Amino acid sequence: MELVTKTFEELSTKELYQILQLRSEVFVVEQDCVYQDVDGKDEKALHVLGIKNKKIVAYTRIFKPGDYFKNPSIGRVVVSKEERKYGYGKVIMEASVNQMNKRFPNNSIELSAQTYLIKFYTDLGFKTLGEEYLEDGIPHIRMIRK
Repeated sequence: MELVTKTFEELSTKELYQILQLRSEVFVVEQDCVYQDVDGKDEKALHVLGIKNKKIVAYTRIFKPGDYFKNPSIGRVVVSKEERKYGYGKVIMEASVNQMNKRFPNNSIELSAQTYLIKFYTDLGFKTLGEEYLEDGIPHIRMIRK
């Protein structure tokens, strides 16, 4: 899997379509959650793409401090269902953390994690912060990596 980081303006129309398609496949269809994925924040984000055979199979978006949380943050972490067995979730998260450390050094990194993924994020150095809450009807918890 090739890893590429782009601003919104650098994304091609095809890449943007694939990102939105992947997020919809997983977050809306697979997780059966009707929510507004196109939230107006993609234009502020940096987009970390995991590309395999010319198709985006893993993705995150990252934000500078203050654009989503007080700290720099990672969101919309997603891997296509067919590709999860290869460990691409860990690969795309490590690439995202590396981008954050390069672009926003000496900052904590925050995210809003689906609670069933706490162990996944804990293994990547994140710690839970606060209580569980519902986001779009799905249990989440705030997590931070110092």
